[in-house]
This record gives sequence, structure tokens and C-alpha cells, in this order.
Amino acid sequence: MTVTLPDVAPRAGLAGWSLFAALIAMAGLPIYIHAPKFYVDTYGTSLAALGGVLALLRLIDVVQDPLLGWLAEAGRAQRGLLVAIAACLMAIAMLGLFAVTPPVAPLLWFALTLTLLFSAFSFLTIAFYAEGVAKAATLGENGHLRLAGWREGGSLAGVCVAAVAPVALAMLTDQPFAAFAVLFTLLAIAATLAMRGQWWGQAAPITNPFAVFRPALADGLTRRLLLIALLNAAPVAVTSTLFLFFVESRLLAAGMEGPLLLLFFLSAAVSTPLWSRAAQRFGAKPALLAGMVLAIASFLWAATLGAGDTLAFALICAVSGAALGADMVLLPALFARRLGQLGQGGEGAAFGLWSFVSKLSLALAAATLLPALQAAGFTPGVENAPSALFALSAFYALVPCALKVLAIALLAVTKVPEV
Repeated sequence: MTVTLPDVAPRAGLAGWSLFAALIAMAGLPIYIHAPKFYVDTYGTSLAALGGVLALLRLIDVVQDPLLGWLAEAGRAQRGLLVAIAACLMAIAMLGLFAVTPPVAPLLWFALTLTLLFSAFSFLTIAFYAEGVAKAATLGENGHLRLAGWREGGSLAGVCVAAVAPVALAMLTDQPFAAFAVLFTLLAIAATLAMRGQWWGQAAPITNPFAVFRPALADGLTRRLLLIALLNAAPVAVTSTLFLFFVESRLLAAGMEGPLLLLFFLSAAVSTPLWSRAAQRFGAKPALLAGMVLAIASFLWAATLGAGDTLAFALICAVSGAALGADMVLLPALFARRLGQLGQGGEGAAFGLWSFVSKLSLALAAATLLPALQAAGFTPGVENAPSALFALSAFYALVPCALKVLAIALLAVTKVPEV
């Protein structure tokens, strides 16, 4: 399958891409943080039941990503329309989740609205990154890095805003989450309008549904980059899964989870333009390797912490957040650059696979680490034996370090394209 791109690039600047990235990010990780607590506090829903629903939704999310990648590619000629519909559905789901009293059992409503929200979120993410391959080609030298800097900076800003918005809105209204959903809807309208004209929408007919995946899977370097992405996402998946337990039980700093998470994402957001400039000066691969080494240093430091070491952990959050900025800017840029070099189309399907491997790491982390931690004798919310706390530190810090070393080794022997 070949794709012919128009001669004239869309006129809109990169600010629209940053705004759209912020919109998508606001519907991701922050909702995993806010929604369960909102339903427990407002409707008395069982926390265990909500956890089960989230685990099931995560499984659905992982499985559907290749299908959504196929849809993004098969519907390329109407991608702008599909994006507008998905943004509308995401806003409706957000309003239903937070601003509408459940017309059915709250747990069922929680499951239905989140399924719609995360499905739209996944489709928008895949289509957005796939379109970036063509957009970067119009930006001249270092086009992929320039686009990634704007995109990932906007994404991390969106995460930060969504993390603190309900708390800030609580000072203005007694329904902060409903207000957040309304603001999200307004942002969805603004971001969709800002991206109008950016969806190029040209594609060859697809006769074989598996053909859209062939350009990515047939190329050895693309497969290698997907494997690196899986290995490199695994440490973040591990620390994300165990973060709350580590802060509460190892540091004995319950109540500090929110500020520490915000510090982490702010550091990542601030670092993104710095990593982009470093890659332009020294090369994408050396800059990415430097970020990965920085992450290992933060993991090793975290392994030494104990009760009361909250300030040290705050510094670790800042350092590891900065390291995450390198991953978010440079790895997708390398992948997109390779797809551009292949010039065979199928970018939507390729980023469906990219999203799949990223979310697969989260699913594997939850499926393996939590049972292993329980087997080691760890119990949340109670005083644990030293051996259980050591296991928590080892899983939280040393396992990610080992996974990161594997990712570094694989990247070091891989010849990657300059971006």
C-alpha cells in the first residue's frame, strides 16, 4: 500500500498539535487516579469492584489497540471526521462519568463511560501520532524532533493540569469533577478546531485488513524499535503500579502522593524541549541513552530509601521525570522517522502496534508484580515486616533498573535513523 501526500503542508502551526496532545493526555492517566475515588466518595462503590473493572478495561484497551490502528489507517480518507467524532465521544463520556448521576447501577455506569472514554482516547492517540509522521516531513531538518517537543510538552502539561484541576476547582464549586468535565468538553472543542485542516486524508484502498500492518512488521528496524519501546516502557509501568504503595508503606508519607506525582510530570514537561535540543546537537540516540542512564541512577537511589526519606524521593521524582521526558520525545520520534523512511503508509496501524506494546507493559506489570509482592508478605495499609518492605523496594526500584539495562543494551547495538 502506498500513500501520496499533498505537496502543500497544512498551514496551522505546532501550537494546535500541542493543544490536542494536552486534550488527549487529560483523558489518560489522571482519570485512573480521579475516577475510582470519585465513585467511592460519591456513590459508595466498592473499591475492590472498581479495581476489577479497571483491570478488565485495561485488558480490553490492550487488545483493541491494533484494531483501532487498523481503523485509523482504513479510514484515513475520512480521518478528520473520525477524529472529530472520537473527540465528541470522549467529551460525552467525560460528562457522563463525572457530571451525570448514573441512570443505572453506578458500577455499571462507571464501566460503560470509561469503556467509551478510553476507546476514544486510544483511537485519538493512534491517529494523532500517525498523522505526525506526515506532518514532520513538512517541517524540514529535525522535523520529527520539533514536532515531538511540541507534542510531548503539551501532553505532559495536560497531565499536570488534569491532576490538579479538580483540587483547584474545589475552591470554586462544590462539584469540582462536574466542572472539570465541562472544562474538558470546552477544551475538546477548542483542540479539535485548532487541528482542523491538519488531517491530510489520502489513502489507497485496503483490500486485505492485515496489509496495513505489513510495512511495520516486515521491517527489521521497526520491529526492533517496538521491542525497545516495550522494554523501555516496562520500568515506568512497574513504578506506576507500585508508586502509591512505595510512598505509603516504604516512605511512610501517606498524603504526599499527589504532590509527588505532580512534581514527576512537571519535571517531565519542563525537560522535553531540553531533550529535543540535546538530540539536535548530539544526535537522538546519544541523547536517549543519556536519559535512560539518568533513569537508572534514579532507580538505584530509590532502592536505598526508607521511612522519612520524602525529600530525597521528591528529588528522585524530579530526576526520573526528566528522564521520562527523553523517552516521550525521542523514542516516538525515532519510530515515526523510520516509518517516514519506509514511505509505505500504514502509520496508523504502526502506531496501533506502538500503543499496544506500551499498554502491554502496564498489563504485564499489574499481572506479575502485585501477586509477587503479596507472595513476599506485603500487605497495603498495615505495618509490614522488614523482608516485605525490602521486597517492595526491590520490585519498585531494582526490577525497573534491570529492565532499563536491557533496553539500553538493545538500543546500543541498534542503528537508528537521525530525526
